[in-house]
Amino acid sequence: MAHPPSTSFLFVVGEGEEAGHIPVPVEPRAVFGRARPPVVVTVAGHRYRSTIAIMSGKVFVPFRASHRASAGVKAGDEVQMTLTLDTEPRVVEVPDDLAAALDAASLRPAFDLLSFTDQRERAESVESAKKSETRARRIAAIVDRLRPA
Repeated sequence: MAHPPSTSFLFVVGEGEEAGHIPVPVEPRAVFGRARPPVVVTVAGHRYRSTIAIMSGKVFVPFRASHRASAGVKAGDEVQMTLTLDTEPRVVEVPDDLAAALDAASLRPAFDLLSFTDQRERAESVESAKKSETRARRIAAIVDRLRPA
């Protein structure tokens, strides 16, 4: 089986808002066959799944603070980034209590129609709640937003 296409490059981690995205110095369509391909990003041994984005003609990959922390990099560091075409299905681990609430409201099919990113963000908002009340409130809000108008 052939390895999926990939590209590696050096970059300097920016400061402030500039740290949140890394310019991609190649034409994604030439390397990956698509303009906005799903990729596995590897930085300093830390791997995460993302999608190459294009905004105002600039090509970049998101680099959230949580990923910078996990990779152990900070503003001013020069590091290598590898982008590899992500060929695996994207599946979000839905917290049990969120899944139960979606099932009880018969809204799991609506949740499953959300994009991978939308599903991930909702699941992360539930998982990141520090108090059970906050978690319950976030679950209720997710369910309410999925209800038909």
